[in-house]
Amino acid sequence: MDGNKNLIPDREIHKKRVRMLLRVSSDQQLESDGDLKVQRQIILEYVKSHPGWVLDGKEYFEGSNSGYKNSVADREILQEAYKDASNGEYDILAVYKDDRIGRRMWEIGGYIMSLKSLGVDIYTVKDGCISPEHNDIMGQMMLALRYGNAQKSSADTGMRVKDTARKLVQAGKFMGGKPPYGYQLEYSGEISKHGRALKHLVIQPKQAGVVKYIYELSLYKEYGSAKIANILNTEEQYQNLAPNDVWKSGTVTSILTNPIYAGYTAYNRREPLNGRHRSLDREEWVLSERANPNLAIIDEGTWQEVQRKREMRSGKYTKPLKNQDVTVIGRNDGMLSLVDVLYCGYCGCKMVNGSKYNYWTIKGTGECRTSKTAIYKCQNAWQGVPHDKTKQYRADMVEPIVYGALAEYIGKLQENDNIFEQIAANNSMEKKRKEKELCVAKKKLEKIRREINIMEEHIPEAMTGEYALSLDKLSLLIDKKTEQEKQQIDAIREKEAILQNTAITANDWEDIRKKIPTWREMFLHADTPTKRVLVNKLIERIDITREKLTIRFKISLEEFLPQSRITDNGVVPEQRL
Repeated sequence: MDGNKNLIPDREIHKKRVRMLLRVSSDQQLESDGDLKVQRQIILEYVKSHPGWVLDGKEYFEGSNSGYKNSVADREILQEAYKDASNGEYDILAVYKDDRIGRRMWEIGGYIMSLKSLGVDIYTVKDGCISPEHNDIMGQMMLALRYGNAQKSSADTGMRVKDTARKLVQAGKFMGGKPPYGYQLEYSGEISKHGRALKHLVIQPKQAGVVKYIYELSLYKEYGSAKIANILNTEEQYQNLAPNDVWKSGTVTSILTNPIYAGYTAYNRREPLNGRHRSLDREEWVLSERANPNLAIIDEGTWQEVQRKREMRSGKYTKPLKNQDVTVIGRNDGMLSLVDVLYCGYCGCKMVNGSKYNYWTIKGTGECRTSKTAIYKCQNAWQGVPHDKTKQYRADMVEPIVYGALAEYIGKLQENDNIFEQIAANNSMEKKRKEKELCVAKKKLEKIRREINIMEEHIPEAMTGEYALSLDKLSLLIDKKTEQEKQQIDAIREKEAILQNTAITANDWEDIRKKIPTWREMFLHADTPTKRVLVNKLIERIDITREKLTIRFKISLEEFLPQSRITDNGVVPEQRL
C-alpha cells in the first residue's frame, strides 16, 4: 500500500485559506446587489477565479446590523473574525464591497491593519486587496480616505432618509416597523419601485376596544399608567389581550401619548442617546398634516384632553422641590450600591433605585419639611404587573445587612492564602458553562433568522396563491418570528453581560486582599461608586423578599470553607426587612 496516498499534495498545502464575510444592514435589502444570496454567489465565483486560494468551510454572517452606527467593539462578528485570525485559522477575508466591513473612518482602517498584523489580508470583489503594508504610509492614508468617504456617504444617506421620512409622514404615510398596539400590518396590494409588496396599518377591533378603555380611565378617572396597567391585569377580558402576556405602565404610557390613535402618523418622537432612546417634547414631533379616519380609534378632542390632563398631573408630582415651600432634609444622588445585583425575590425582576418622600409640618413654626429616603423598588410592581404587596425596600435597611455579610465573607477568604488557585479553577468552569449557554443562544438566533429568510422568499408565491399558506397567515408567521428574533437578541445581550461580569482575575483578587483590612472602615466612608464596584466584583446576585435576603456570591465558600456561617451559596440568616 502506498504510504503517501492520504497526504495533501504540495500544491494544496501552499494555497491561501479564504473565509467570506457577508453583511446586510437591514432585513430587507433595497438593492439587488446587497442581497445575501447574491453576495455569497459573487464571492464564491471571485474565490474560484484565484487558483492559489481555497475556500474555508466557515463564513461570517452579520444581519440587520449597521456598519455605520455600530462600533467595531460592538460588532460580534468582527470580533469573532479577529479572534480566529489571531489563532491563525485563515489567510484572506473576502467581502463583496469595502462597505461590508463597515463605514467608520478611523475604526475600520484600524481593524483592517490589526488583521494585517495577524497575517490576514482583506480582499473585495470590486477592488481586490485593500490591506496596505505597515510601511506603506500612502496606502494607509488612502485606506482612511476610503472609509472617510463611506462614513460621509452613510451620514448623507441618513439625512436623506430622515428628510424623506418627514415628507412621507406629513403626507400621512406609516413609516414601517412594528405596528402600534391596536393595529396590524396587512398587504395593501401596492408594489414599490423596488418590487416589494407594501403593507399598511389596519385597526384590530378587539385591541381597539382596549385602547378606548385605557383612554376612558385616563380621561374620566384621571388614573396614571401604573394604575391602569394594574386594572387591565386584574380583569380577564383585558389581561388576555395584553402585549407579551402582561400589561406594564410603559405600554400604557405609549398608548396614551401616541397620536396614531387619533389618526395622525408621527415621526421624530424619540431620538437615540448613549445607546438608548429618549422621548422628545411634542413640539419636536413631525405629524401628518391631516388625520386619517381609517386609523383613528379615538377622536382628536379626547386625545388632546388626555395630553393636557397628563401634563397637569406631571407638573403636580414632578415640580422641583426647591420651587415648593418645603425644606429638604435628605437626598438620594445617583445609583445605589446594590442596584446591579439586587433582584425581587417574588417575581425575579431586577430592582432599580428610587426615592420615597415623607412630608410634615412643624407645629410651632408652621414650617413644611420633607425627607427623601433612598429605596430599591421592583420595576414590575411599579409598572402595574400583579405582584406581592411588598414592592420596595429602604436602602438604609438592606445595605447594612449585605455589607455585614460581605465583611464576614471576605474575612473567611482571607484565612486561606492559596484560595485564588481554587477560585481560578472554579471560575474557569463557570465561565465555560456560560460561554456554552451563549453559543447555544446565538445558534438559536441564527436558526430564527434562517426561518425568517425562508418565509420571506415565499411571499411572491403567497401573493399569487401558489404557496400552501395564504398571504395573511404567512405574514403573521413572519411577524411572530421577527418578535422571537428581538427577544432572542435581548437574551443574548443579557447572557453576554453576565459572562463579562463572571471572571475574577488575579489582579481583582489582589485588589480585594489589599482592601480587606480596611473593609468596615471603607464602607463607612466610601462613596457609592466605590461600594458598587466592590460589590459587583464579589456578588453575582441578591434576591430580596420581606422575610429574607439571599446573597449568591461569585465564589461559593462551601466549596473551600465548609464551616462558613454563610451557607447555601450565600444565604444570609432570615431577617425581616
